[in-house]
Amino acid sequence: MTETTTPLRTEASLIRTALQTIRTDLMTGVFAFRPVEPLAEEGDRASRLLRRIPEKSRARARWLPHATVVAMAVFVYLVGATLPHMFLEGSVSGVLAALPVLLTLFRPVASFWLSLAVTVLMVPLSLEPIFPWTAPGFAAHLFVLVLVTCRSRPRVALEMWLLTVAFAAVLGLFIGESGPTLVMTVLSGLALAVAASVRGWSSARREVVAKEREVVAKEEVTLFERSKRTLLEERTTIARELHDVVAHHMSVVAIQAEAAPYRVENPPPELAQAFATIRENAVAALTELRRVLGVVRAEDYEAPDAPQPTLGDLGALLDNVREAGLTVDQAVTGAARALPQGVELSAYRIVQEALSNALRHAPGATAKVEVSYVLGGLGLRIVNGPPTGLVKASPGAGHGLTGMGERVAMLDGEMTTGATQDGGYEVAVFLPVRAEAEERSV
Repeated sequence: MTETTTPLRTEASLIRTALQTIRTDLMTGVFAFRPVEPLAEEGDRASRLLRRIPEKSRARARWLPHATVVAMAVFVYLVGATLPHMFLEGSVSGVLAALPVLLTLFRPVASFWLSLAVTVLMVPLSLEPIFPWTAPGFAAHLFVLVLVTCRSRPRVALEMWLLTVAFAAVLGLFIGESGPTLVMTVLSGLALAVAASVRGWSSARREVVAKEREVVAKEEVTLFERSKRTLLEERTTIARELHDVVAHHMSVVAIQAEAAPYRVENPPPELAQAFATIRENAVAALTELRRVLGVVRAEDYEAPDAPQPTLGDLGALLDNVREAGLTVDQAVTGAARALPQGVELSAYRIVQEALSNALRHAPGATAKVEVSYVLGGLGLRIVNGPPTGLVKASPGAGHGLTGMGERVAMLDGEMTTGATQDGGYEVAVFLPVRAEAEERSV
């Protein structure tokens, strides 16, 4: 008993589910107002169609879907009006059949039921061999099925087709004619299959385009965040290096201020107090500098044991680069002189980064480093030729240029970069140095 009852309950449950689905799709919200939207000028496939139309006619071309539906309605009417010896009956059938087609512009589900209702109303006028449909009613119902399918889910197309077949079969039983039912079943099935396939392809394509845009947007956000993080990391590195430079000078100030009173015999109390104040301020500034640096310092950061490099260390840098496979020449113009330690450190790092970029992006190329000591500052020019080796160049994200730009901006300098005519790359930098700063660095 249980084995027999279970399949019956399963079938009954499937039938109830199917009927509930049909009720939800084709009966709930039958008269919901769903107007056809004009073609969008951006986004989907229709927008590309609009871009092919002259701009003067583009505003009117946005109403192409509405014009297509109206043209279908006019065609349905003409099918009835041109029937031989049936102008009056054909005209009435054409007008009645055109109404559901026009209704698809605003209430697609209601237009399907109206098409079936109009078919019943036109039974007395059905004198053609496709009874119970008139010729315009037959064409109108096919148009309605296709138009509603284009605006609904594929499941709705199947439901409309089943109801159409059942409707035609019932009327066929009353009139004893099954030929029209078979014709409508086949033609409507083919039309709905094509319409559902086109809609499915269009929906899938829109989803693909939407996902591509989402991916592009995420990549842009990721690239922005990566650039921002790289910029912050570069600034942190610069802050660490400047800490060593400034801390050295502040330590010298504190030591000299403490020792100065002992170099003068019987110094006045005011002088001793002034040097004590200088030392206290230097120690306080050094302590504050270390505290601020602790905010941007990574947990695993360790202060370098060796002193920070200067322009005097360029020779060793160029030797290392030559060992890595890059042919580098150096030229120094102007009278070499001592510059503030911050300027020399930044200049060294800029040359180092520019040569590193040349190694990555132009393997096998030749490079030249020009250092120009000019009045009012320091000029740098690092230029490399096109890659000539068999090693493939590594792609870059521009982070090296970002770091160089930060160092130049910190010193109120100027930097220009760009490709050369022979396919190489050039970095030109000017770092201003005030005269009093140079005097203190001597």
